[in-house]
Formats: sequence, structure tokens, C-alpha cells
Amino acid sequence: MLSIPMILEMLMESIFAIVDIFYVSQVSVNAVATIGLTESVITLVYAVAIGLSMAATVIVARRIGEKDREGASQAVVQVIFLGIFVAAIISSVGVFYPKKILQFMGGEQELIAEGYGYTQVLLGGNVTIMLLFLINAIFRGAGDASIAMWALVLSNGLNIILDPIFIFGFGPIPAYGVKGAAIATTIGRGTAVIFQILVLFFGWSKIKVTVKDLVLRVVVMLNLIRVSLGGIGQFLIGTSSWVFLMRIMSEFGSEVLAGYTISIRVMMFTLMPAWGMSNAAATLVEQNLGAHKPSRAEDSVWKTGKYSAIFMGLVSIVYLIFAPEIIEWFTQEPEVIDNGALCLRIMAAGYVFYGYGMVIINAFNGSGDTKTPTWINFICFWLFQLPFAYLTALTFDIGPIGVFLAITLAEILITLIGVYWFKKGNWKTIKV
Repeated sequence: MLSIPMILEMLMESIFAIVDIFYVSQVSVNAVATIGLTESVITLVYAVAIGLSMAATVIVARRIGEKDREGASQAVVQVIFLGIFVAAIISSVGVFYPKKILQFMGGEQELIAEGYGYTQVLLGGNVTIMLLFLINAIFRGAGDASIAMWALVLSNGLNIILDPIFIFGFGPIPAYGVKGAAIATTIGRGTAVIFQILVLFFGWSKIKVTVKDLVLRVVVMLNLIRVSLGGIGQFLIGTSSWVFLMRIMSEFGSEVLAGYTISIRVMMFTLMPAWGMSNAAATLVEQNLGAHKPSRAEDSVWKTGKYSAIFMGLVSIVYLIFAPEIIEWFTQEPEVIDNGALCLRIMAAGYVFYGYGMVIINAFNGSGDTKTPTWINFICFWLFQLPFAYLTALTFDIGPIGVFLAITLAEILITLIGVYWFKKGNWKTIKV
């Protein structure tokens, strides 16, 4: 029951990606490629947001398990303060250097000229991404996953309505092209953040924030940073790997890059339910450890991993059979379809491992043990995935298939190592 709203929440998050690609693919191939390059950079924002949100979920859930509602509320405020501070730094880079960012990522001059506005708006308004992640993590930690789900229903509803208006123009609103997708997304997420804040102050959540809580508490802040550093490092390793993979893909032209981008967006649509189940497992681990019931925490992980793997296995069959037809929903360019379908099939071959691995890794994070997943990511992404992708795709001239294989094999390796370390049980003794 805990996982159902989290699954729906993650589905809502992935709808952002699908809707944007659906409309933007009607603009141009360069527009789709722009989203791919920008999203690879914005994943660095996600890394910080997810790292902080993991710490927020762990601390809030542990305090709820300890029946310390006041401590949970104090942690919430420090999370929001820290998120705003980090987002402000990222915004300044995105607003002033969007062309430089796309150039660094290997974008062609025509692509940069058409798409830099998307990069500028999305990175400039990244505070909406940051706070949406963080406050939803707070709700999940408190066991209020349904509130997080409704926040994303609101933001997605607005995004679906506003995307075609700002991309193609409507009445007095001009056609902004790919930049319009970023404007619509930022407005949708910003509205959801306002809803979240209203719930925190006046709503029905187990967490209640009052005016007296709006002060900087150094001890709470330092504990939050301490717990989040492992998570941030863990996801920075993973997302920086995606940045370099995207840089390698840009060597093969906009059509290949567009196919890769579409297939990744399609994959995210079905990865997110598994991510939602893994979040549910993390919350159960956090709250059961807070209640001094480690065996029940472990049982919840194995059960959730099984359900996640079954779901992902069924999805992989669909992708393996119907990959070209799925990519054709978004584009009619033959080269884009061929590369997108190839990517989707190769990655779907490892879907069962993805489903199980996400649950195991998030269980470590839920216990407060962010160091173990960080080392696993370092080994699998930096020591294996990146060298494998570079050597096969560029040095041995296999092409994009080398990158696709690197992604799948790295995720399988993460799962195998994660299961081995989880069975050792050291995560049960972590203090937060």
C-alpha cells in the first residue's frame, strides 16, 4: 500500500519526459537532441537533489519512527534552506552560460542556436526541480506518499496543458519552440512547489511546519549535510557518467543523439514505477530501523525486490518485441528510429537486474548507509562503464552500440555487487 502512491508519483515524474519529447519531436531533430544534452547536464542537479532528498527521507522517517515530530519538523526547514542555496548557485551558471554548456557537451552550432533557450530556462529555474524533489522526499519519509503523488499530478496536469501552448504558440503567447517546453515545465513544477509548501504549513501531512521553525539550526543542518554527502557523491558519480556517455553519443550526430534521447525517455517511463517501489522499501527500512526491527526491514527489501523484478521483466518483453513501433510514436526519421529501437532493446535486456538493483541500492540509502552504494557506483560507472563505452564506441569503432552495452552491463554489475554486500547486513547498524 505504501508503494502504490510512490509508483504513481514516479509515473507522474516520468510523464514530464514523455510529454516534452512528444511535442518537441514535432519541432525538429535538433530540438530533441537539445533536450538530450540539457537533460544530461540537469542530471547533476538531480544528483544533488536526490542526495539531499535521501538524507531528508532518512532523517524524517527515523524521527517519525522515534515519535519525535518536533525533530522531524526542524529537519524539514533545514532541508528547504539548503536546497534553495544550492539551486541559486546552479541557476546563476545556467542563466549566464547556456551556450557554453551545450558547446561543452558537443552540440553543433545549429543545435546551440536553436536550443540554448531551453537550457537557460530549465537550469535557471532549477529551484523548482530541487524543491519538488526535496519536499516530496519529506512527505515520503513521513509516510505521506499520497501528498507527493498529488503534487506531481498537479505539476503534470499543468505541463500537459502548457506544453503545446508555449511550444507552438496560442493567442497572445508566441511560439517559443523547444524553449517553450522548459517554460511549461518550470511553471508546472513551480505551482506544485507552492502546493507542497501550503500543505506543510496548513495541510493534512504528519509533518507540520510553523513560523517558529523558520530558523537556521546549525546542528540539524550539519547532520543533514553529513548524511546527504554520501548520497550526493553516489549520484554525482552516476550522473557524471551519464554526462560523459552523452558526450560520446554526440560524436555520432544529431539523429543518433535524438534516437538515444527518445529511448531513454521511454525507458524512464517504466523505470520510475520500479523506482517508486524502491522508495517504498527505503521508507520501510528507515521506519523499521527507527522502531528497532531490523529483520522486518530486511524482509521488506527482499519482497519489494522480487515484485520489482517481475514488473521489469514483463516490460522488457514488450520493449524487445515492439521497440521500433514505440520509437515511431515520437518520430518518423528512419535513422532516429533505428538507433532508438536498438538502444531500447539492448537496455531492456537488463531490465530484471535494473528492477532488483534499484531496490537493493535504495535499501542501503534508507538505512543511512550511503557509502556502500557510492563505492558500488564508483566501481561500476567510472571504472567499468565509461572505459568500456569509450573503447568500444570510439577506439574499436563499434559505434553507439558500445554505449548501449556499457549501460546495460554496468547496471547488471551494480545489482550483483549490491546483493552481495546487502546480505552481509552491516547496514543494520548505521546511526543517523
